[in-house]
Amino acid sequence: MSELKSFRKAAAAPLCGTVCILCAVLLSKKSYTLSSLIIAAVSCAGFAMSFERRRVSSRYAVLLAVMTALSVAGRFIFAPIPAFKPVTAMVIISGMYLTAQGGFLTGALTALISNIYFGHGAWTPFQMLAWGLIGFIAGILSYPLKRSKLILLVYGAMSGVFYSLVADVWTVIWYNGSFSPELYKAAVISSLPFTAVYAVSNVIFLFLISDSFGRKLSRASVLIERQAGK
Repeated sequence: MSELKSFRKAAAAPLCGTVCILCAVLLSKKSYTLSSLIIAAVSCAGFAMSFERRRVSSRYAVLLAVMTALSVAGRFIFAPIPAFKPVTAMVIISGMYLTAQGGFLTGALTALISNIYFGHGAWTPFQMLAWGLIGFIAGILSYPLKRSKLILLVYGAMSGVFYSLVADVWTVIWYNGSFSPELYKAAVISSLPFTAVYAVSNVIFLFLISDSFGRKLSRASVLIERQAGK
């Protein structure tokens, strides 16, 4: 029963994400802005429900804040290079070592905070959802991702593709006023260079920083668990 309960909790956010995408497609004929707000509300509510039941220590909150700040800073620093960003790598590492919920929070907050500079709009909830789910799933898959660098790099590349596919949903809705499979296919094809660069950048950043960040976060997590056990 405990394993089933854990699986249900782990699956909650991805299922919420799927429902959000369906809502965006179905309601976009009326208002793409409304669809975006639904995505933000439902995805963040799903995260909040799973995170609410946990007792979060101040040290854990500090770690999440640091990882989010580094992710935001990385997006600023690499802003001149299109699609080449360390954000997804930082979000994945957060999910691997700071739980699935922590990964979701790091991804969602990175989009929300960094867009204060890059510009907020109806695209922000899509970015929050995409990065949030990437971090959440990294937390679910933390064991194989920690055990194999190859699996980690493959996941990083796939995350770049996933992010682009979610972003293209908003692109179609913004351009057409409603979702169109034909336009979505065209958007995906036209964004292939961006997607390729983003996927490769994820692999490069994960290869360079995953081990060093992993060691530090592992030690910090052990200290937090010991502190909680006292």
